[in-house]
Amino acid sequence: MDNRFGDIETFLAVAQEGSLASAARTLRLTPSAVSRSIARLEQRLGVTLLRRTTRSLALTMEGAAYRDRMTALMAEMTDVESRLGQEDQGPRGLLRVNASVSFGIHCLLPILPRFLARHPVVTVDLALSDAVVDLVEERADIAIRIGPLRDTRLRAKKLGHSRMVLVASPAYLAERGTPRTPDDLEGHDCLQFSFRRSVDSWAFRIGGRTVMRPVQGRFFGNSGEVVRQMAIAGGGIARHGRFHVAADLREGRLVEVLGDFSTGDGEDIHALYSAQDRLAARLRAFLDFLEEELELPV
Repeated sequence: MDNRFGDIETFLAVAQEGSLASAARTLRLTPSAVSRSIARLEQRLGVTLLRRTTRSLALTMEGAAYRDRMTALMAEMTDVESRLGQEDQGPRGLLRVNASVSFGIHCLLPILPRFLARHPVVTVDLALSDAVVDLVEERADIAIRIGPLRDTRLRAKKLGHSRMVLVASPAYLAERGTPRTPDDLEGHDCLQFSFRRSVDSWAFRIGGRTVMRPVQGRFFGNSGEVVRQMAIAGGGIARHGRFHVAADLREGRLVEVLGDFSTGDGEDIHALYSAQDRLAARLRAFLDFLEEELELPV
């Protein structure tokens, strides 16, 4: 029997860590052993997987394709092994979940203890980030996405819909005044997002049609939670999904503004997972749990 599986694991570690030295530390091997393993794999495949210089390491096109495919296959093999002889014992094992910071804090964390109590042999690894991550690269089992879906390689289960609202703190409105029409926003600090998919205009319903109004301000945040906290602190007017600020509105930390001009627009919320024919029991259990327990304010 050859070392092909060990070579594959070594390559995946190098691809994830971004360097031979880091992969060697993770695998508890010497850098030279890692280098020989990669060379052996490249020779067997007949392609170059990594471009190496004295300062950097990058995957070739073939290397990226091989990484994606082998990551999926290794995950499936691990899942098959973990299920052997255990199908009648219910969900078990490690479940990796990825979500935005705001959704994780306000929607997932309040209900996750109930999921763990219901499934005592499942372990949840929750990673919160407002960056759009690749499930294969991050080795995540499921990701919660808000907004348009772009990755057609994945299955999607709709969890709900969140309406957008404009909010500000009572202190800010007391100092700066409450806008009565969208045109009044010209005299206000509008809190915006700094990530690439953000927009610098907001939609309003005026005279029976939807109109986009440009907004401006002196603060940009890289996550919804950062912008929410700035709004609570009195920094300006923010535009959020209602799920994100429902508790703030209910408890008076924030107040909705320009509600009469709302278009009713919002964003769909989906759970994304690998398009495999057979789902792990722990993933099926988590999807069912979200469908039963997740409550999104309208």
